[in-house]
Amino acid sequence: MPTSPVVVITGASSGIGRATALAFARQRARVVLAARNPEALELVAAQCMRLGAQALVVPTDVADAKAVRALAAAALRRFGGIDVWVNNVGVGAIGRFEATPMEAHRRVIESNLLGHMHGAHAVLPHFRSQGAGVLINMISLGGWVPTPYAAAYVASKFGLRGWSATLRAELSDTPGVHVCDVAPAFVNTPGLRHGANFTGRRLSGPPGMSDPDHVAAVIVRLARKPRPTTWLGVPSLPGRLAQAAVPGLVGRIAKWVTDRALAKAERTPISQGNLFDASRYPAVHGSPKPPAPVSHMQLALGVALLGAVAIGAVLIVRARERD
Repeated sequence: MPTSPVVVITGASSGIGRATALAFARQRARVVLAARNPEALELVAAQCMRLGAQALVVPTDVADAKAVRALAAAALRRFGGIDVWVNNVGVGAIGRFEATPMEAHRRVIESNLLGHMHGAHAVLPHFRSQGAGVLINMISLGGWVPTPYAAAYVASKFGLRGWSATLRAELSDTPGVHVCDVAPAFVNTPGLRHGANFTGRRLSGPPGMSDPDHVAAVIVRLARKPRPTTWLGVPSLPGRLAQAAVPGLVGRIAKWVTDRALAKAERTPISQGNLFDASRYPAVHGSPKPPAPVSHMQLALGVALLGAVAIGAVLIVRARERD
């Protein structure tokens, strides 16, 4: 990895993408910033340059394959190469599957799944020709655990997980090119505020969300020391363990918890959010209050609790089978 790598970041106007741009800028990387909101990108670029980095703004809708190819070409023209490509765009549509318009489901798939594929398709020929490069895909815990009322989002993340694993297999003959998956649980970004909401209820994240700056720091480390999959956030391990042990129960519990949270939430108008228009909240954090730290004891308790639920459910099923 060069001392001043060229890093392309999609979804760079807010949330994890914006935090990642600033984190790379602190390392004096040359950053290429892509998103649909040019004004927000210019603000991020100014911040990066104040940190001593070079920055290029390329307004891009990743659902448009031609636009993503133009993004890669702009990076190559300006800096002569690309060392890291961060596929970070992620949108969501929250609501019961059949109550959410198919146009919204389609847009989520186009942005999250095809958007990542467009990025890889544009940069991998360059990585192969130079024999090196790091492709970082933002997947999330939603690629392993079902999330009621986020059907298209989860479909896109499950799809990303399989696609990314397939890319690693295809690139196994090019050891200098790495494909890295980052799978955070809940992150304190503006995503819920500017995402599509078809529930009619105000959405909020759970306590103990991860800080986007922490996720960004992990991405910067992966660029220097790649690894296939990195999970982040307290629910990741217990969630995956419980899903592996009793997948049906995990989904039912998630629905029960979500239904009760929505029933208590205040009413709000139905909104398409940022599905078809650029985000209106170009900030790193969704809440000004930093997420509460979670201790190792709390993590252990969460793992133990979900493990106990999983084991208990398995024992009940086996007992019924014996009867």
